[in-house]
Amino acid sequence: STLAGSTLGHVDATGTAAKFDYPRGVAVDSSGNVYVADTGNHRIRKITPERVVSTFAGNGVRGFADGTTTARFDYPDGVAVDSSGTVYVTDTGNNRIRKITPAEVVTTLAGGGRSDDGAGNTDGIGTAVHFYQPYGVAVNSSGNVYVADSNNHRIRKITPTGVVSTLAGSTEGFANGAGTEARFDDPYGVAVDSSGNVYVADFSNHRIRKITPAGVVTTLAGSTRGHTDATGTAAKFNHPYGVAVDSSGNVYVADSFNHRIRKITPAGVVTTLAGSTRGFADGTGTAAKFNQPTHVAVDSEDNVYVADRDNNSIRKIEYKVP
Repeated sequence: STLAGSTLGHVDATGTAAKFDYPRGVAVDSSGNVYVADTGNHRIRKITPERVVSTFAGNGVRGFADGTTTARFDYPDGVAVDSSGTVYVTDTGNNRIRKITPAEVVTTLAGGGRSDDGAGNTDGIGTAVHFYQPYGVAVNSSGNVYVADSNNHRIRKITPTGVVSTLAGSTEGFANGAGTEARFDDPYGVAVDSSGNVYVADFSNHRIRKITPAGVVTTLAGSTRGHTDATGTAAKFNHPYGVAVDSSGNVYVADSFNHRIRKITPAGVVTTLAGSTRGFADGTGTAAKFNQPTHVAVDSEDNVYVADRDNNSIRKIEYKVP
C-alpha cells in the first residue's frame, strides 16, 4: 500500500496528500513512526502511524548547518533510528553523518566535509574524519553506527563516542576476505542484525554481502546483473540499493533497477516479495509496482517500508502469516 506521498513536491499533510522530492532513505522506530530522507527537499520527514507527515529536520535550503529549525542538509540519502528515538542521517552532499535528537536538535556526529581532493577516507574522531558520498546508515542496540561510504568503497563504523574506523573494504573492486582485503563497488545500503552481522547492498557488484563482527566479508547472494530468484550466488540482482534485516535474520533488498523488493532467508534463498516491471501500483506481490526503490526498513511485526524514489512515495508491504 502507499503510506504517504504522491506527486513531486514538498507538502506536509496526511497520506497521499503529502509530497516528497525523490525520497531515498527510510527507517522505522519501535512506535511505528517512519523517518524519511527526503533527498531533493534536503529535509528529514516523519510519518506517524496515522500517516501524518511532518518535517522533522531541515529548512529545505541546501547547505550545511547544525541547529533546530535552522539545520541544513545537502541531498541526505540514508536514515536510521535507535531505540531512544535518535535519528542518524547520511548527509551525502556534505560528506557528514548527522544526528537528530527526539527534540529535533541536529548535530554532526562525524565527518569534516570536503577536503582539498573533494573528500577522503581518513579514520579518526568526529570532524577529523572524512567520508566520500556516504549513502546507507544503520545503528545497532549498542549505539554503534555503520555507514556505507560509497565512493570510498568502504564500510565504516562509528562508536557512540564518535570514533570512526574502517570495518571492511579498500579500493573499488570485488573480493571476499577479512577487513581491508575485501572489496566493494559502490556500497549503497547497510543493515545490522542483533548478532552484529552487517549486510551490504553492493550496488555496482549486484551482490548482497555479509560482514561478521570480526570483519570477515562473504557474499550472501547475487552474482552478475540480472533478475533470478535462486539460492546464493545463483540469484541475480540489478543494482541493489538498500537492505534491511528482521529479527529472524531475513534480509530485504531494494533491487532498484529491477523495481522489486527481494527477500533473502538466512540460508541464502532469494525470492521476490513484491514488484515486477517499472510503474506505480498497489497490490499483492508481483501485482504491485515500484519505480526505482532505494532504501528499505522493517518493523518488529515484519512489515517492510520502501522509499519508492521515482514515485515520490513511501510504500508499505504488510506482513502476511504464511
